[in-house]
Amino acid sequence: MVFSKKSKAAPPPAPVVAPVVMAGEPDMRGLGRALWRNKKMILGLTLLSAAAAFLVVNMITPRYRSESRLLLEVRENVFMRAEADKSGGALATIDPEAVTSQIQVVLSRDLAREVIKKENLAANPEFDPTVSGTSLLRTLLGLIGIGRDPSTMSQDERTLEAYYDRLNVFAIEKSRVISVDFSSADPEVAARVANAVAENYLAMQQSAKQDQTRAAGNWLAVEIEKMRKKVEEAEAKVEEYRVKSNLFVGSNNSSLPNQQLTEINSQISAARGQKADLEARARQLRDQVRSGKPVESSDIANSDSMRRLVEQRVALRSQLAEQSSTLLDQHPRIKELKAQIGELDRQIKVEGERLARQLDNDAAVAGNRVESLTASLDQVKKLASQSNEQDVQLRAFEREAKTQRDLLESYLVKYREASARDNINAAPPEARIISRATPAIKPAYPKKLPTVLIVAFAAFALSAGFTVTGVLLGPAPSSSYAYGYASAGYDAPAYEPPAMPATAPVPPRVASPPLAPAAGFDGGVAVMSLPVSTVEQIARNLRAAGDAGRRVTVVGTMRNVGTTYAAITLARALAKDANVVLVDLAFGAPNLSIISTDPKAPGIAELVQGTASFGDIITRDQYSNVHLVATGNVGNDGATLAASPMLATVIEALVRSYDHVVLDVGSAADVAVERFAPLATRAVLVAADPPHPATRAARERLMMAGFADVTLLAGSAQSAAA
Repeated sequence: MVFSKKSKAAPPPAPVVAPVVMAGEPDMRGLGRALWRNKKMILGLTLLSAAAAFLVVNMITPRYRSESRLLLEVRENVFMRAEADKSGGALATIDPEAVTSQIQVVLSRDLAREVIKKENLAANPEFDPTVSGTSLLRTLLGLIGIGRDPSTMSQDERTLEAYYDRLNVFAIEKSRVISVDFSSADPEVAARVANAVAENYLAMQQSAKQDQTRAAGNWLAVEIEKMRKKVEEAEAKVEEYRVKSNLFVGSNNSSLPNQQLTEINSQISAARGQKADLEARARQLRDQVRSGKPVESSDIANSDSMRRLVEQRVALRSQLAEQSSTLLDQHPRIKELKAQIGELDRQIKVEGERLARQLDNDAAVAGNRVESLTASLDQVKKLASQSNEQDVQLRAFEREAKTQRDLLESYLVKYREASARDNINAAPPEARIISRATPAIKPAYPKKLPTVLIVAFAAFALSAGFTVTGVLLGPAPSSSYAYGYASAGYDAPAYEPPAMPATAPVPPRVASPPLAPAAGFDGGVAVMSLPVSTVEQIARNLRAAGDAGRRVTVVGTMRNVGTTYAAITLARALAKDANVVLVDLAFGAPNLSIISTDPKAPGIAELVQGTASFGDIITRDQYSNVHLVATGNVGNDGATLAASPMLATVIEALVRSYDHVVLDVGSAADVAVERFAPLATRAVLVAADPPHPATRAARERLMMAGFADVTLLAGSAQSAAA
């Protein structure tokens, strides 16, 4: 190797050191320079592709799209429903399956043919290419199997193919609205066809309902004629059997024997009541007469002779009382009056006995009537028992006739309803047009500007990708190796490979040599040591940075370099005059819970899993005012927790509550540091050997991952053990 000084001024005392590129890693600066060298080719291809896309989209015939919308709803109200359906409760609802079914109806070929016929699309060259002559290109494509030759298709097939190519029917999400889109080169045609599809769909629904009602009416008319004959036959059987069996019907629609039984029972009950009443009156009258008490009875009051005798006795007693006031008991007049009163009492008793005997006679007559009626009742019972069998058969005939008659009446009611509903206005479709299509102003296809931009971006991406691929796969030496010398002000060493035989295999590609660990020259490469800070300097810089220094990530170049010890020391230094929380995000090797006042407290894992809250996971440092958040029970979910978007939410919540948030993420070799850069853009890199190339590689990796400021801190095995 030969080193030569460039023909210019001496190198500055503090040259910028090129980034160290480890074996197997791409040189991002080299790739950038390769892209810049090929910028003309990349931009040329991009502009050429954009121009070609612009020409193509302007050559394509534009299509205008118009939209008509249908709302599916049950439009039949209670006044238009059949009488049999009015007791069925609420009207049926339209479910998503019904909406999908109606979309298929809109897309049916029958409806398509009606629209094509109505709008005369078959005569339109846009829908039938053969109207203006068969295209040679389409014919050739059909011959080689790409597409179909229009000349081999019928006119109906050609028109339907063009019709369905321009029709789009779909349901609006979470609604019962169907959108009917139609596109055409003529905006008027697009609007007319979209409206025609909606209108013909409604007409088809109305016609289907009308046909259904008419078919039901025709079927009912035939059945009614049959039912009338059956009813006549059943009623004729009833009357014929009644005459044959002498089973006539009296009042209240009951047979004569049953009616006679009812009447005789009523008469017997009345006669028995009359007999009992007469016997009781006779007994009461006889008891009053024999006891010598004043006879007081309605029967005595109704007897003229008894009434006269009672009046005479009352008059004689009045005279006796009047004479007794002046005459003695032995006076003849007194004796005469007493004798007359005694005679009247005897006559009254005789008259009472006569009246009692008369009541006894009337009671006997009532008893004889009861016996006569009882005998008649027995005879009627015998007659009724003889006709029971015939009456059972008669009732069977009557039930059959009533069943046939009820069925006939129900058919007549349905037939009258069907005849009344045999009108297109009485059968509204279960849909209505809520938005009619109007001619579009701007074409919907092609989208010129988006198409040109997409083609340009694709050309740019492809050309840049080919350039990067060529650089990565090419045999050129690493650009970072030469750039390390150029940054120091020297020419790259001239490398002269040794002579090799023609049959020797091609040697493998060798990675660039690492930079020297100290300032000056080592092996011909100019390097410079990275600045190393102390914990106090880092804490002071974080305080001076304001909001930008409120969060910091502590990461080690490898394990056992004292990363956790450095994070604890930095947190305690910051906690002297601020509220600080130290968060352990080293899921692969958590150590922070050792200094916690509650080592078994839950941590980040439980918070992300939703089994703990912020109040549960925050503990205190045993030796300072620092608050701690451990990793918790991570298990095998370390990678999942590191990639969880919940971490950003947790850190943001802690930043709002604390002055400084210190994140311990462990070794850079064990974690994807790119995931922690958005959480805290300032980083402290803990290294056991700061001048070592691995330290520089780790620092460059942090910078490329998105960390804006990376400060180097020296660690050691002793601090790791602490």
